[in-house]
Amino acid sequence: MPSPNKKKIINDPVWGFIAIKNEECFDLIEHPYFQRLRRIKQLGLTHLVYPGALHTRFHHSLGAMHLMGQALEVIKAKGTHISEEESLAACLAILLHDLGHGPFSHALETTIVSGVSHEELTDLFLAELSHEFKGLELALRMFRDEYPRQFFSSLIAGQLDMDRLDYLRRDSFFTGVSEGQVGSERLIKMLNVQDDTLVVDEKGLLSVEHFLSARRIMYWQVYLHKTVLAAESLLINILRRAQYLAAQGAQLFATPHFFRFLRKQYSLADFLDDPTLLHSFARIDDFDVFSSIKAWTEHEDRILSSLSRYLVDRKLFRIYQSRQPIEKEFIDNFSHAVEHQLGLRPGEGQWFVATGTASTNIYDSKNAPIFLREASGRLTELSLKGNPLPPEIVETRYYICYPRELDINF
Repeated sequence: MPSPNKKKIINDPVWGFIAIKNEECFDLIEHPYFQRLRRIKQLGLTHLVYPGALHTRFHHSLGAMHLMGQALEVIKAKGTHISEEESLAACLAILLHDLGHGPFSHALETTIVSGVSHEELTDLFLAELSHEFKGLELALRMFRDEYPRQFFSSLIAGQLDMDRLDYLRRDSFFTGVSEGQVGSERLIKMLNVQDDTLVVDEKGLLSVEHFLSARRIMYWQVYLHKTVLAAESLLINILRRAQYLAAQGAQLFATPHFFRFLRKQYSLADFLDDPTLLHSFARIDDFDVFSSIKAWTEHEDRILSSLSRYLVDRKLFRIYQSRQPIEKEFIDNFSHAVEHQLGLRPGEGQWFVATGTASTNIYDSKNAPIFLREASGRLTELSLKGNPLPPEIVETRYYICYPRELDINF
């Protein structure tokens, strides 16, 4: 029986045709760990604000791999030697860089796997897959920034990595926020390597500045949009309430693997000691969580059912934002007011109030500088080429969320 053709072409709405150029990439894309990314939306609950934002981590990972291939070809054409083994490893590392994301992406890192980052989980997935697939040992070293040729790690996770160049363009496309459009192809053409460090040719200055400005716009207009923050805060409160009930032994509908994480909090050490935890995590996706929340709208616990109906029916929390930190005394008094208006028992107001901080630091010239390469080979840090860039300013907003039916004025 002839072996199947594994060199495929995928039609992507953002980049056009994406070529799967080798069997290792195809086999990893076919793996259940990667196929799970089809069931995890790239932007979590953002579709409640931008209805088109229904694209997945699967789309994004393929796009990032596509851009990595283009970047490596550009760098090789400018005189940097890259072996076939290195090229494959870099493409595999960026292809798999999101394996550790849980349902609804970042929103659940504080609940389902609190204390274990998606990067740490991705590391565990790569380590396990490296026993089965050749080339992943080197990919894992690049992902961990342990490979001596540092520019590979910069292409995977850096200021101008292929992750950002894809997700900014892709998220802008699917949300319709045209201000976030990034000239990814132009930026890739400007990439270069000097002393194993990723740099940008000087004539790419304006492209880099546009990239940083577009990234800032996308953060405040999409990723940290006030209604998105309110929706994520509601989701987090729902899951925390479910965890509270599960810990008390309450009957709670959930898929078996999802319920395992509702019942107990696990640390990174737990994942290292018990390999079945990673397998359970790999069986959880957006469908597990939202199906459970739909069922919880009819749960006997009034708090869980009320919060779940808010989300399912899109009766999202209101949000109040401030440039100044919100005092604990104010939050406590606010919770008491919520209890009074909703007829709750003392202490139950905490489930209907959420606070948080939204912050951006788009470009950090001290800790993560971008260097421009002049024709002479001289390197200059980006902000020294002109006026300091506005994105260097750390922007922080504090917020408090609460049910929309409450009569509260600020």
